[in-house]
Amino acid sequence: MASTISNLRTIVEYLSRKIGPRPYSRPDLLKRVKDYIANKFDELGLAVWFQEFSYNRETYWNVLAAKRNIFEGSVSGKLLVIGAHYDTVSGSPGADDNASGVAGLVELARGLGQDLPDNVLLCAFTLEEPPCYRTRHMGSYKVAKLLRKNRVRLHGMISLEMLGYFSDRPGSQSFPLPLMRNIYPDRGNFIGIVGNLWSRKFTEEVKSGFLKAGLIPTESLSAPFFVIGADLSDHWSFYKFGYKATMITDTAFYRNPHYHRITDLPETLDFDRMAKVVESLRYYVLDMSSSNSGL
Repeated sequence: MASTISNLRTIVEYLSRKIGPRPYSRPDLLKRVKDYIANKFDELGLAVWFQEFSYNRETYWNVLAAKRNIFEGSVSGKLLVIGAHYDTVSGSPGADDNASGVAGLVELARGLGQDLPDNVLLCAFTLEEPPCYRTRHMGSYKVAKLLRKNRVRLHGMISLEMLGYFSDRPGSQSFPLPLMRNIYPDRGNFIGIVGNLWSRKFTEEVKSGFLKAGLIPTESLSAPFFVIGADLSDHWSFYKFGYKATMITDTAFYRNPHYHRITDLPETLDFDRMAKVVESLRYYVLDMSSSNSGL
């Protein structure tokens, strides 16, 4: 797992330090990140293509990768989409939010290698953050809309949203509802898998894969719409088109004090535990693709 840790650190360092803040208002920087991610996928021998779109008279791109272009031929079984956004809010280097998710996405592809199922689509989204957040301008909304337009059947969508902040300090984990304190750990040393009520079966399926891997404590939540933060990422876009979706997260502002701040830097992250999250996700993908009832 040492190489995974090193690779995760390299990508997070590049995005958060060399590029730095990458908000919607800097399409030039987002283009550099787009090219960087595409090159990473290309080096792994994946088919890579872009979804280009406009916002506020500027051009932006989603980066899509798979064993082969899913729009140029059939795939075996329903599609599993795994994605992470690469933009940040203005002023934040975004090591956890969301260089960690992008690093996890790329390293998942590397870890799967030739075992990457041909019905897994990897997506690096742009424009997740405000002012596009929860609007039709989100990059993930564009992908979900494209899939629905092409009548692509989905097994589900997994959003990788902040994978790197962990704490063993008592009381380091907070919650949107007071009752949850009686159900979940009060230490932020677990990874969360969070979806809406309609996606409950899919959320529990992903959690089951993580528990089978046995590498990191894992908690899940299938939440109604009023639970603040439960749909705070790109899985929201897929809900809008009737797809089942869930989010893998370190719970963001419920744990990480550096959320959306200038202090969201690589040294605040736990790359060892992040690597265990990525390895657990790899286990889930392989387990599901090999099971009769899976992908």
